Amino acid sequence: MTILSHAFAPLAESLQRAVFIDGRFQPSDGAPLPVTDKATGEVLGHAAIATSVDIDRAVTGAASAQRDWYRTPATERAAILRRGGEILTREAARFKDVLVREGGATGPKAEGEIAASVIEFYQAAELATTPLGEVIPSGQRGRVNLVERRPVGVVGLITAWNAPVHIAMRVLAPAIALGNAVVLKPAPETPFTGGLMLAEVLAEAGVPGGVVQVLPGGPAGPALVEHSQVDMIHFTGSEETGRRINVAAAPLLKRVALELGGNNATIVLADADVDLAARCGAASSFGHQGQVCIATGRHIVLADVAEQYVAKLSEHAAALTIGDPFVSDVDLGPMVSTRQVDKALGMLHTSVAQGARLVEGGTADGVFLRPTVVDRVHPGMPLHDEEVFAPIAPVTVVDSVDDAVAIVNGTRFGLSTSVFGRDLDTAWTVADRIRTGMVHVNDGTALHESQVPFGGTAASGLGDDLGGRSNIDLLTERRWTSLQRRSAS
Repeated sequence: MTILSHAFAPLAESLQRAVFIDGRFQPSDGAPLPVTDKATGEVLGHAAIATSVDIDRAVTGAASAQRDWYRTPATERAAILRRGGEILTREAARFKDVLVREGGATGPKAEGEIAASVIEFYQAAELATTPLGEVIPSGQRGRVNLVERRPVGVVGLITAWNAPVHIAMRVLAPAIALGNAVVLKPAPETPFTGGLMLAEVLAEAGVPGGVVQVLPGGPAGPALVEHSQVDMIHFTGSEETGRRINVAAAPLLKRVALELGGNNATIVLADADVDLAARCGAASSFGHQGQVCIATGRHIVLADVAEQYVAKLSEHAAALTIGDPFVSDVDLGPMVSTRQVDKALGMLHTSVAQGARLVEGGTADGVFLRPTVVDRVHPGMPLHDEEVFAPIAPVTVVDSVDDAVAIVNGTRFGLSTSVFGRDLDTAWTVADRIRTGMVHVNDGTALHESQVPFGGTAASGLGDDLGGRSNIDLLTERRWTSLQRRSAS
């Protein structure tokens, strides 16, 4: 491993070995957290692992700042958020450089993530002035019932590494728009783009000190869950960690929202446009090396078109280039770690030993895993039953639509599903039978629009969806205020 002799140029020195508390980057006594280039292993810089002192100061400061922030006129909050969008647009090239190296993103993936995050700023600015109350008729003469939405308070936001900017902003922006304060713990793999660089943007935009705090390092996560002044936890990540958070928060009666994994399926019906289905299936399985919760992890194909579909999906996989996205224009970059590569290859080899057939790919060079197509996959194999989180497309062939629906619904996950078919009535009927939080007809599973509710069911999520007006339910609480205008007599 080569250690860079100086800080990675796009990273400001102020971000090194620091936490962001009360509007300032402050040195921490916590151990340094090395942040690596995911393709080369080079150390780009060091964040700090927030200490218990840092965490308590940050939460206490956020609780104090939130009260004043909520009283700030909504139009002022909206203006600050719009400035944030402008600043992130200005800084897009710098964010892209760090996302490519710190996050292992390809250039187009990084650009798309930044653009989506800019949209979150502007969507949140509109949310700040959205009506948040209603007047409900009373059964008592002279009484007025006002039901208003008030901020939750302090939101502990624990994010993932695979889309660090957007995963943070899709909660952070609407949270502060609605008058909350946020204590953000970015993933240890991406503390700069996922937290500290965002703090720079927010501070310049005019977010008051304390309204957003940033605490890198793993220990901050459990501490936020257990802190008495944190009113809500929003977590994006693995099912296993989400379960632990839910158990830890339960005795505190703390509000929890969990965005977890998905073993998402694409159903290819007998009358499907196979070219379209294979193109969308490849994009949803191989995009960002398959390391997204809404990636297609299962391709359920009717036998009538299975041979054609597997051939076209394999053609797409074989045509993709793979390498270091910082030095060349490639379709796929590195996996987040060799451990993740080994896990994916282990699932592949076990499934092949159980009867699956490797059609394309299946090899790795360090952190670079070739896009892979495997058919003859069936329930009971790791590639069918578990979330792969790698550029592997498992294909299961079925004889009937009923078999396809049963297989899709026969999992503990329930995030996203696609259905491909030319007869829209039939495709829509199939989609209606699927038990997932999101279903897409003639499009890939890996879709997101900031104004549309996003979330899953069962083991894929807990709590309200995020996105658009759903953010009001997610990030506020109802309060009934009554006014007795005159005597009931």
